[in-house]
Amino acid sequence: MGVPVISIVGRPNVGKSTLFNRLSKSRQALVSNFEGLTRDRQYAKVLLDDKILCHIIDTGGLTSQNTIIDNGIQLQVHTALTESDVIYFMVNAKDGVVRLDLEIAAQLRKLKKKILLVCNKAESSALNMDAQFYEIGLGKPILIAAEHGIGIKNLIKQTLPLLPETVAETKNNIEGIMVAVLGRPNVGKSTLINCILGEQRVLVIDLPGTTRDSIYIPFERRGQKYTLIDTAGIRRKRNTHEKIEKFSIIKTLNALEKSQVVILVLDAHEGITEQDATLLGMIVDRGRALIIVINKWDGLNEYQKTEVKRQLDIKLSFVKYASVHTISALHGSGVDKLFTPIVQSFKSAGKWHPTPLLNKILQKANQTHQPPSVKGRRLKIKYVNQTRIFPPVFTFHGNCLGHVANTYERYLKNFFIKELKLKNTPIRLDYKTSNNPFKEKKNTLSNRQIVKKRRLIKFVKK
Repeated sequence: MGVPVISIVGRPNVGKSTLFNRLSKSRQALVSNFEGLTRDRQYAKVLLDDKILCHIIDTGGLTSQNTIIDNGIQLQVHTALTESDVIYFMVNAKDGVVRLDLEIAAQLRKLKKKILLVCNKAESSALNMDAQFYEIGLGKPILIAAEHGIGIKNLIKQTLPLLPETVAETKNNIEGIMVAVLGRPNVGKSTLINCILGEQRVLVIDLPGTTRDSIYIPFERRGQKYTLIDTAGIRRKRNTHEKIEKFSIIKTLNALEKSQVVILVLDAHEGITEQDATLLGMIVDRGRALIIVINKWDGLNEYQKTEVKRQLDIKLSFVKYASVHTISALHGSGVDKLFTPIVQSFKSAGKWHPTPLLNKILQKANQTHQPPSVKGRRLKIKYVNQTRIFPPVFTFHGNCLGHVANTYERYLKNFFIKELKLKNTPIRLDYKTSNNPFKEKKNTLSNRQIVKKRRLIKFVKK
C-alpha cells in the first residue's frame, strides 16, 4: 500500500498552517493573522504516534468569492482532496459556525471520504461547543488549540483507525537534489515548475506576488530524486510594503540556504535589471551552484535577443562560471535540457577532490603565474587541501597569506575551476599562515653581546 495522505481544509484564517506546522514539527508553512496567506499546496511527511508515516497537505483558505486567485486556490484544494485518504475540516471555535463553514461541509460530504471535524482555537475548556458544531453534520468535533498543542494527541488517536493499512515505515529524509527557483515577481518561476512536473502543481496567475510561501515539491525523473523549491518573487526593498511580503522574502532566503543548486529565472522582455544583479549577489554570497534561465525567449525578435546577450556579458561578468539557458516555460521549449546542467552542478558542488591532485594544480598555477609580493615579501604557498563541499572550499597553507591580493585570488579560483572542470559551481579559498615557532621566544644575550648592545645604544644617542 502507498503512504496515506491527510489534507487540511477550511475557510481562511482558521489555523490550517499552524496545525500543519504542529504535526510536521516544523515551521515549513508561513503563519500569520493575515487572511489568505496560503495559496499553494504544501506537503510534509509526518510520523503519527511514532508508527505510521503519512503525507500531510496544507491548503489555501476556501472562500465564496469569484476572483482569479480564489479560483486558483479552489483548484489547488480540489487536487489535494482527490489525493487524500482522510480530510481534516477545520473550523474556528471562537467564531462559531458561519455560513461558509456549512457551504464547505456540504461540498466535502459529496466526496464520500473520511472526514474529521477539527475545531481549532478551543483553548478554554469552559466552552461547550458540541451542540452548535453538530449543525455542520460531520459528527462530534475534535477540540484542539494548534498553536499551543492542546488536543493534538486526541486528534492523532482518532485519525489512526481511519487510515488505510500500510506497512510501518521509518521517516525518509532523503530529498535528492535540492533545487531552488529564484527570481523577481512574475518572471515565470511557478510556470517553469509546473512545466517540469507536467501538472498544475503550483498556482500560476499573471499577477506579481502570487506565490507567498516557499513550496517544497519532491519528484523523481529517470531514477534521480529532486526537490524543487518554488519561492516568492523578491522585489527591491523600497517596493516591499506588506508585512507578509517581508515574511515571504525571509522564507525565500531560507530556501536559498537549504538549496544545493539555484535556478535564477530572468524575464527576456525586461532584460537584466538591478534587482536581478542583487539576487545574483545573494546567491554568490552563499556559494550556491547557479544556472541562469532566460524565460519568454520565444517572444523576442533577433535584435532583442542580441541586446539581451549583450546585457548578459556586461552585467553578469562576475558569475562567468554559471551557464545561461534560454527557454519558454509556457510552451515547454528548452525546459527538458535543464536537467543535465542541474545534475552536473550538483556533482561539481558536492565532490571531494584528492589532495595530491589539488597540489599538482597548485604547482601548475605557480609555474604559470608566480604569487605577487606582499609588503616586500613573496607569498609562499606550501600546499592546498579541500575542507568543505556545497560550496567546495580549498584551504591554502603557507607564509605571508594574510593579505592575498584580490586579483591573484580571482586567478586561483578561475584556474582551479578550469582544471577541475567544475560546472556552474563557485569555489571559496581559505588561507592559513604558518606560525613562527620562535615568535614568543626571547633570545638570551651573552655578556659580550650585552656590552656590545650598550656601546651601540651609547653611540646612537651621540
